[in-house]
Amino acid sequence: MKKRSIKNTRINEEVHRELSNIIRGEIKDPRVSSLCSVVAVEVAPDLKTAKAYISVLGDEKAQADTMEGLRSSAGYIRKLLASNINLRNTPEIQFILDQSIEYGVRMSKMIDDLNQGN
Repeated sequence: MKKRSIKNTRINEEVHRELSNIIRGEIKDPRVSSLCSVVAVEVAPDLKTAKAYISVLGDEKAQADTMEGLRSSAGYIRKLLASNINLRNTPEIQFILDQSIEYGVRMSKMIDDLNQGN
């Protein structure tokens, strides 16, 4: 596996920060949950594509609606990203549902339940 360059790491962090701000403050789509957060962003070295890992707290319907809302407004998000970050290319964003936080909360609850039983 190739080691990430410092430049790529900085770009990932900057896109992550701006994407979080855009989703929190600029997206007016009612399908996008207010309990939605950007967990991580991986921008390809050629700056053509980016994978945004999104965590949504709520039931499966809220998660599906939020992901659909984000995918439908991807062009608008990309346009805002281009105006906020000065990059050679503005990456095309692929939204991926990340359930690791929800999984961690569920495992923690199961461990607590086991400890209560003893």
